[in-house]
Amino acid sequence: MTSHNQRIGAWGEETAAAWLSERGHQITARNVRTPYGEIDIIAQKDGVFFFVEVKALTSTKSFFPEQQITARKRGHMLNAAAHHAAENAIERWQVDVIAVEGKPGETPIVRHFENIQ
Repeated sequence: MTSHNQRIGAWGEETAAAWLSERGHQITARNVRTPYGEIDIIAQKDGVFFFVEVKALTSTKSFFPEQQITARKRGHMLNAAAHHAAENAIERWQVDVIAVEGKPGETPIVRHFENIQ
């Protein structure tokens, strides 16, 4: 059985991948596991690889999706990206966050936070 959160998460990742593709990014991998955690989307554009964490919520009444990125989570994201980049001889890369707000069947609000450190 798929939970509500899993359905929203999958929808958010699909939305983010489509959003990136519409802006010229080539999606090269999804849900890549590393010893430091999972990378939701790996995309490439103009010789740069983008390791993307997707956060999705149906409502921002309490907080925004991007506020789920804690210092600890950011550290895991950076370590996962560095690990994958080293294993695959990727020299130019960055870590991004895409926040998706809305519900399946509705037009989502997408916010892109580039090159988080």
